[in-house]
Amino acid sequence: MTENIAVIFGGASNENEISVITGTMAVNVLKSAGYAVTPVYISQDNEIYCDERLGDIANFSSDKYRTFPRAIFANGGVYTLNKRSKPKNFIKVDVALNCCHGGFGEGGGISGLCAVLGIPLASAGVFESAVFMDKYLTKLILSSLGVKTAKYAYVTKSGGCHGDMPPFPVIVKPVSLGSSIGVEKADNEEQLAVALESALIYDSAAIVEEYFSDRREINCAAYYSEGKVIISPCEEALVKGGIFSYDDKYRGKGASAFPAELPEDISSRIRDTAAEVYSKLNMRGIVRFDFIICDGEIYLSEVNTVPGSLSYYLLSGGFKDFAGILKKVILQAKQDFKDGQNKKLIKTGILENLRPNACKIGRK
Repeated sequence: MTENIAVIFGGASNENEISVITGTMAVNVLKSAGYAVTPVYISQDNEIYCDERLGDIANFSSDKYRTFPRAIFANGGVYTLNKRSKPKNFIKVDVALNCCHGGFGEGGGISGLCAVLGIPLASAGVFESAVFMDKYLTKLILSSLGVKTAKYAYVTKSGGCHGDMPPFPVIVKPVSLGSSIGVEKADNEEQLAVALESALIYDSAAIVEEYFSDRREINCAAYYSEGKVIISPCEEALVKGGIFSYDDKYRGKGASAFPAELPEDISSRIRDTAAEVYSKLNMRGIVRFDFIICDGEIYLSEVNTVPGSLSYYLLSGGFKDFAGILKKVILQAKQDFKDGQNKKLIKTGILENLRPNACKIGRK
């Protein structure tokens, strides 16, 4: 029997459109590998759609997807709904792949949903998804692991500020957004105020981080399979100007060098750090680690638990090879789920000792 993989993408996030690119890519790569694939799209207004036509990116122009069946998750799978919003068809899901960027989709929501429904997940778990979606929590966790990060202050919309403000210039980032949305450089107090105001339009808090003008931005990706963490070679994002912008990333205005031209000891330190963080947190799925090199120091900047296009360009020679990577993380998800089923659950019997109506208000 052919296994059915649910590819979940979209979500109430500013990165929804980028997620469509990742999700439709994953759908088609998995189909080419012989899997039955169920595309599940979550719109920016949190409506869930399920239809095989969602694997065609053309159906997202002019919101064509809204003509497709809406859906709900239940009983270890997906129900498509009829026009009266009643369950019509049930699709059992063997494994899910999370391709949501940003928002609750990447931040632990999909991980938690799959855990509650008993669906094996070939992606990061609840804890690491939630932590690494938040740049402030990322700093705290990495610090506890002894991993060096840039100096920063954490500023909330309510006016709170935690930590010492780094000297100018600084970089201002919304605390839980990705894809360089709302990111601005500030050279003085006036620019900082404007940048914070802009960042706090998008989010409830912001990180103000020291800015490295003479820096190199290095990425690598990781996944877990058959008892070991596999790390990709390093890539260097060739930044034009001060910030690696949204246009640089997604509109073809950026460039990169792969593999990055790095001394072997620097490359090894970066890859070893990525492997250490992944391993110590018992992570799963494909994860990208973003580093900064400046003045001989290596800083871990961000950890992306649902990287764009799932970092196929770092882990493989193309879509055909990437199908093999996805197969490995799917097999690992099934094994982890099987192992989890062996955990013992107990019933204490405490409910048997309660008097009838003991928990009703007003009863003594």
